[in-house]
Amino acid sequence: MATVTSALWRSELKATIALAWPMVLTNLAQTAMGATDVLMLGWLGPDELAAGAIGTNIYFLLFFIGFGLMLAIAPVLAEEIGAFRHEVRRVRQTVRHGLWLAILVPLPIWIVLWNGESVLLWTGQEPKTAALAGIYLHTLQWALMPFYGYVVLRNFVSVKARPLSAMIITLVGVAFNALANWVLIFGHFGLPAMGIQGSGLATSLTSLLMFIAMAAVVSLDREFRRYHLFGRIWRIDPAQFWRLLKLGASIGMLLLFETALFSVSGLVMGNIGRDSVAAYAIALQLASITFMIPLGLSQAATVRVGLFYGAGEPDGIRRAGWTSFCLGTGFMACTALIMLAIPDTLIGLFLDRNDPDAAPVYALAVGFLSFAALFQIVDGAQSVAGGMLRGLQDTRIPLILGGIGYWGIGMPLGLWLAFEQGMQGRGIWLGLAAGLAFVAVTLLWRWVKVTARAGALSGSAPSVIS
Repeated sequence: MATVTSALWRSELKATIALAWPMVLTNLAQTAMGATDVLMLGWLGPDELAAGAIGTNIYFLLFFIGFGLMLAIAPVLAEEIGAFRHEVRRVRQTVRHGLWLAILVPLPIWIVLWNGESVLLWTGQEPKTAALAGIYLHTLQWALMPFYGYVVLRNFVSVKARPLSAMIITLVGVAFNALANWVLIFGHFGLPAMGIQGSGLATSLTSLLMFIAMAAVVSLDREFRRYHLFGRIWRIDPAQFWRLLKLGASIGMLLLFETALFSVSGLVMGNIGRDSVAAYAIALQLASITFMIPLGLSQAATVRVGLFYGAGEPDGIRRAGWTSFCLGTGFMACTALIMLAIPDTLIGLFLDRNDPDAAPVYALAVGFLSFAALFQIVDGAQSVAGGMLRGLQDTRIPLILGGIGYWGIGMPLGLWLAFEQGMQGRGIWLGLAAGLAFVAVTLLWRWVKVTARAGALSGSAPSVIS
C-alpha cells in the first residue's frame, strides 16, 4: 500500500512539474516585458521611470478585474474535461464565453484609463508625473483586449496539458516587446522618438501579436482544431455565461484586492516622494519576478485539482494541491535568502550606484528589497493556496479572507507604520507582509477544511463547497 501511495505522489509531482514549468516560463516572460519597460524608461530618466511606475499601477489595478474573469475559464474547463474527457461542445462553449468576456470587459476600463491623468491628480500625484503617466496610459490601454483574448486561449491549451505553445509565443513576445520599446521610445529605423508613449504602444502591439499567434495555434493544431473554438462565436448560453461570470467575478475581486494593495502602496510612496516611488517600483519588479514561479504552480494547481474534482477523486485533489503548495513555498524560501544575501547586486541591474542622481533611489531600493524578502514565503503560499481552491471553484470565502487580510490588516497597518511611526516606505512594506501572511494562513485553513469534507465523498464532481 505504501509503495502504491508513493508512486501516486511521484506521478503527481511529475505531472505538476510538466504542466507548471512552461507556465512558469510564460509568467517570467510576461514579467520580463514589464521589466523591459521599467528598464528602458529608467534610461529616459527618473521622471519617466516614476511616471511609468504610477501609470502601470493604475493599469494593473483595473487589468486584474478582467483578468480574474479570464482565469475562471481554467477550473471550469478542467472540471469539464475531468468529468467528460472527450467532450467538445461544452469546452468550445466555455472558451467562446471567455472570448466574449475578453471583448466586453475592456470597454469600461478604457474610459477610466483614457482619463488617467485626472485620476492621478485626484490621488495627489505631482502634476508633471501625472501628465507623463496619462500619456503613457493612452497607448498602453489598447493592450487589454488582445491580452485578455490571449489568456483565454492560453487557459484552453494549458488545461489540455499543452502549455508549451503559450510559452513559445510569450518568449517571442518578450523579444518583440524589447525591440519595439527600443525603436519606439528612442526613435530608430527612421521612426520618431516617442518617449514614454512609445513604451505603451510597444506593449499594445506585443499583446496583439501574442493573441494572433495563439489564435493561429488553436486553429491549425490537429488536436485543437477539432474544437472549432471560433465557430459560431455569436452563440451564447445565458446560464453558463452567468455561471462563468459569477465565478470570475469572485476571482477578479480577490485579484483586485491584492493588486490594489500594491497599487495604492505605490501611490502612497508617490506621496512620500519621487525617490520612494521609483525605489518601490524596482524592488517590486524584482519581487514580481520571483513571484512568477508560485504563480505558475498556482495555475498548475488549479488545473490538476480541477481535473480530479471533475473526475470525483478526493485523494487526487489533495495530492495535486499539496504538491504544488510544497514546491511553491520551498522555492520562495530560497529566493528570500538570495534577496537578503545580495540586494546590492540585484538593484544594480536597474540603477548605476555611481550616478549621483540615482544614488538616493538606489539606497532606498536596497532597503526596500530586504523588506520584500520578508514576505516571499507567505506571498508564494497565498498564491498557490488560492489556485488550489480555484480548482475546486471555491472563490467566495477566499474573496472574504483576502479582503480582510489585504485591506483590514495590510493597508491600515502599513499606513500606521509609515506615517504615525515615522517608518515611511519601510512601514508600507511591513504592512504588505502582514496582510499577505494573514491571507496565506487562512486560505490554507480553508483548503484543509474543504478537502477534509471531500474525503468523505466519492463519485463524480464532489460537492464540497459551502
